[in-house]
Amino acid sequence: MDDIDRQLIALLRDDARMPVVALAQKLRVARATVQNRIAKLENDGTIVGYTVRLKPEAEAHRIRAIMSIEIEGHRAERVSQVLRGHPNVVALHSTNGRWDLMAELRADSLEAFDKVLNAIRQIEGISSTETSILLSTHKL
Repeated sequence: MDDIDRQLIALLRDDARMPVVALAQKLRVARATVQNRIAKLENDGTIVGYTVRLKPEAEAHRIRAIMSIEIEGHRAERVSQVLRGHPNVVALHSTNGRWDLMAELRADSLEAFDKVLNAIRQIEGISSTETSILLSTHKL
């Protein structure tokens, strides 16, 4: 991966629907170069998909939170596997420091959120958690 690939990825992160012609103009390369680089990045697994980012107000009714998770012993892989399959876990990050994992959670109501918290806390291998509800987002 070279500087053009990194710049291309940065542009796609900002707007994955940007036309190839516009990408080529911004990168100052030929349209075919951009098409070939995107295809290469997709084929080698660097780009694994495209997604939609919503402004926070679009999902204002949803409860969003970050859960810090401490794992017992050597159970990180199994716990991670279970959490990756959980429908209310939208992102999962391994970390250093006190907490082993950070999970971003979403639920439609406080009642549903309470059920999510209880279900996650029951996962075998989780020793403790701490959860903070996200009140506002200042940068995406």
